[in-house]
Amino acid sequence: MGACARLKALPGALLPILHAVQETLTYIPKDAVPLIARELNLSVAEVHGVVTSITTFSKKRPGRHVVHLCRAEACRRLQRARRRTAKASLGVDFHGTTRDGAITLEPVYCLGNCALGPSLMIDQQLHGASRPSASMR
Repeated sequence: MGACARLKALPGALLPILHAVQETLTYIPKDAVPLIARELNLSVAEVHGVVTSITTFSKKRPGRHVVHLCRAEACRRLQRARRRTAKASLGVDFHGTTRDGAITLEPVYCLGNCALGPSLMIDQQLHGASRPSASMR
């Protein structure tokens, strides 16, 4: 595991390592947790706790594209119809991936685009003032 070897000497190395793993693999594989724990002399429970408590870490491989719908207060009040349309169009709920593996739908609790809400992010591209469309595909 290259990220561990490269980053384990940093103070608080767990987060940089987890971010590096996710950046490389697009998620944190279950079998990586004990390897990271051993490299950092932490318990598996400690590493697992961080992976599961930080919502930006994915525990399963996402689709080829990830749609993040903002759930922060400024966007949430404006996005009920958009959320229903997205879920119905894709046929998945939050944290779900379409059958063809093309799109994963994820909630996010602020995209920092409140003035132009409701906001969503497709892959790494931010979209403001989004409106429901007949088809998300």
